[in-house]
Amino acid sequence: MDNGFITFTIGKQKNIALIAHDGKKRELIEWCAENQDILRNHFLCGTGTTARLIAEKTGLPVKGYNSGPLGGDQQIGAKIVEGVINFIIFFSDPLEAQPHDPDVKALLRIAQVYDIPIANNKATADFMIRSPLMNQEYEHKVINFKQKIIDRVNDSQLIK
Repeated sequence: MDNGFITFTIGKQKNIALIAHDGKKRELIEWCAENQDILRNHFLCGTGTTARLIAEKTGLPVKGYNSGPLGGDQQIGAKIVEGVINFIIFFSDPLEAQPHDPDVKALLRIAQVYDIPIANNKATADFMIRSPLMNQEYEHKVINFKQKIIDRVNDSQLIK
């Protein structure tokens, strides 16, 4: 048995975080409207204004966290670590500097660490949401961080 990894299951109902920079909010809202038949089968959340606008414009229920610059990206990152969020649609704007760029990078990093599917543009989001995996459970392996810490402690004791 390999203690280096733990198998996580992304359920049939995905917990999807919806995030968009200001210059991409309209595009994400339109994408959500076009895909509401699929999205309504999943739990949706998002950062501040994005969550509120999607809910208002599409009628989809979206749990709102803080605005990105006010900690919303970090809240979503924490929910990834807790195993609550397992799918991200993040329409980022590559042509505009973002005042909270370090928070965005931290969110994307933690999503990668936990092997979370991430779409950062419409084409990727289209491919992901139309994948057969959207309608079934998906098992993926993630580094066993608790075991990694135990191994580090044990290794450091050998050095002394």
